Amino acid sequence: MKPRFRFLFPAALAALLPACSSPKTAYVEPGSSRLITSVDQVNIQDFAQAADTMVASLIDNLINPGQLRSGVPGEPALLAISRIQNQTGQQLDTDLLVKKIRVALLRTGKVWTSTTIAFGGPEDPLAAEEQQLLGKSAAGVNRRPDYTLSGKIIENTTRAGNIRQAAYVFQLSLTKTPEGIAVWEDEKTIVKQGSRPAVGF
Repeated sequence: MKPRFRFLFPAALAALLPACSSPKTAYVEPGSSRLITSVDQVNIQDFAQAADTMVASLIDNLINPGQLRSGVPGEPALLAISRIQNQTGQQLDTDLLVKKIRVALLRTGKVWTSTTIAFGGPEDPLAAEEQQLLGKSAAGVNRRPDYTLSGKIIENTTRAGNIRQAAYVFQLSLTKTPEGIAVWEDEKTIVKQGSRPAVGF
């Protein structure tokens, strides 16, 4: 190798290495403005916004005024999760919405959630088996839910030139059983515009 090329090769290699290296990965807080936002999909922050809105509405309109009634004196009201319909064009795990609501309501001390009675089958199959055995014995009677939570996630998209817009509507209803009467309903609409995924968009 000629002397002048002997010095050029390491310099060229050093210049290429940053371009070939992987981008740096870092942890981001769930509520950070640095989260990636996509127009054409529901992001984790969208679920968080919708859940926060619904929980605040439930607490303000039912729990704080004492309107949430339990069928068993001395115990919190029992809530069962019914169908949460995904009417978007995406595959969504609706637990990203529902679990946040369940956790927040449980922390109020006014609501319990059934893990054995739910649309589509029990969340906890073993607990459901134990509940069935207890129900068949002479010693116990299974408690039925006082309320059920149902809802929809709806998507509406449009485009103007290179700009895309997507509206995601989160709708929830709380139904009193066995009357089948909705005692609370609310919705949260999240609208996003953009041409591609962005950070803090």
